[in-house]
Amino acid sequence: MKRFAYLGLGSNLGDRAAFLQEAVAGLPDVAGVSAIYETAPVGGPEQGPYLNCVAQLLTELTPRQLLQLCQESEKAAQRVRDERWGPRTLDVDLLWVDGEEVNEPDLVVPHPRMHQRAFVLIPFCDVAPEVVASLPGAAEVMAADAAQVVAIGPVNP
Repeated sequence: MKRFAYLGLGSNLGDRAAFLQEAVAGLPDVAGVSAIYETAPVGGPEQGPYLNCVAQLLTELTPRQLLQLCQESEKAAQRVRDERWGPRTLDVDLLWVDGEEVNEPDLVVPHPRMHQRAFVLIPFCDVAPEVVASLPGAAEVMAADAAQVVAIGPVNP
């Protein structure tokens, strides 16, 4: 049975917009994509700003298959994992799958920190405002951090 799944994408190395566009173009079952937003990095080492967006998929893939898809997209963008929360060509996170909860060592759905991150919530709201509205504290986070999340334009894969 098909259901909606949401992926958060971010890039702060190289041609950031191109990495996002190529990643979205390579995803199956895309039903919608948020605008691209430029955001300051949160946590980790000093690094450049990110471009972020959220892709909405209408898919039959399981959460495990979606995680594999995220990892394959990162690999295609030659992501290097040298430093936790370090700069990256592409970061793809599985945020939400309608009707699914997973709590495994390498996979947690819904994403455990998305409700604390305006750089996820604001683009997520573009494609699924009803999901974002259901997250405790999301409205407060978006209101407090909205000035740090600047819309750049559409993804245009």
